[in-house]
Amino acid sequence: MPTRRQFASALAAGFAGASWLRGDAQFRVALGGLTHGHAAGFLSRLAKRSDFQLVGIAEPDSALARRYAGQYHLDSSLFYPDLPTLLAKTHPEAVALFTSTLGHRAGVDACARARTPVMMEKPLAVTVEEAHAIQHASQQAGIPVIVNYETTWYRSNREAFDSRQAIGGIRKVVVHDGHQGPKEIGVPPEFFAWLTDPVQNGAGALFDFGCYGANLITGLMDGRRPLSITAVTQQIKPAVYPNVEDEATVILTYPEAQGIIQASWNWPFDRKDMEVYGSTGYILTVGHDQVRRRLKDSAEQLVTSPAIPAPDNDTFDYLKAVARRTAPPSGLSSLENNITVVEILDAARRSAKTGRTTQLASA
Repeated sequence: MPTRRQFASALAAGFAGASWLRGDAQFRVALGGLTHGHAAGFLSRLAKRSDFQLVGIAEPDSALARRYAGQYHLDSSLFYPDLPTLLAKTHPEAVALFTSTLGHRAGVDACARARTPVMMEKPLAVTVEEAHAIQHASQQAGIPVIVNYETTWYRSNREAFDSRQAIGGIRKVVVHDGHQGPKEIGVPPEFFAWLTDPVQNGAGALFDFGCYGANLITGLMDGRRPLSITAVTQQIKPAVYPNVEDEATVILTYPEAQGIIQASWNWPFDRKDMEVYGSTGYILTVGHDQVRRRLKDSAEQLVTSPAIPAPDNDTFDYLKAVARRTAPPSGLSSLENNITVVEILDAARRSAKTGRTTQLASA
């Protein structure tokens, strides 16, 4: 039963923000922006979720809004010119941001004023200052802010995390992420425009795909920050990507381990995989749901990873659980992890620019 204070708060909010009143009713979610290409996949999956209700989309670009409305058969009444207006009119339980990375802070600020939980696509921010501002807004408003990575939901990655003790202390982690390039795979023009803008994206492949490795390595290192970061970036296709790098390699040093991030818009095929080497064995992820594992005194085995229990197995289930306070934001999705991710990316950007190793200041 709700307490007297909860009941009074719900009345004051017009019952809009009190999830305990809805019980198992549909989860009311809104989208903040459509310029991030992952919005398409989110809407496609959302259409299959009977436990979710789309209550609105904030998108100032009317032509882009019309395109999405036609493609996904969405009523024009769902669209709003900006996020504050959407929040005031629809009172969603959570907002999924699909803006440029530079737009994350403004999106979180709007949601903080409305006391609405937020999920955004990776990475958290384009600078450390922006990341800390997002963290401050989250803390002041008392709202959860989580960061969505496709790789968080891979059974193979969960298997690697859960099997760490079996391979001894971690000595090296190598993470490979990327594809042939945004133009080469045909991302939509509104996505391409900011993804290749060093201001709106923070960088090129370094931020677009380097964030995956920084996120996973930070998780494997139990949140510890690296001692130093050394990065090398290149423009292998300057005619296609004149303003940002399309190739990046980052080396993170820890007291007893190294992390190597390989982020690329030049892979011959899409890939998101990692190698975790310990003192007595290794685990190599294979696709979404298998690992190759070798332990001391045994041959290598190809193992199918077990299913991940809900709500940690799915973007939608996790967002609903965090927003309704049945699960805390933690691990790879947490602000704590992703503040460190932005620190790593920012340091890597400086290292690549100067040609020098960057030392991280003490936390």
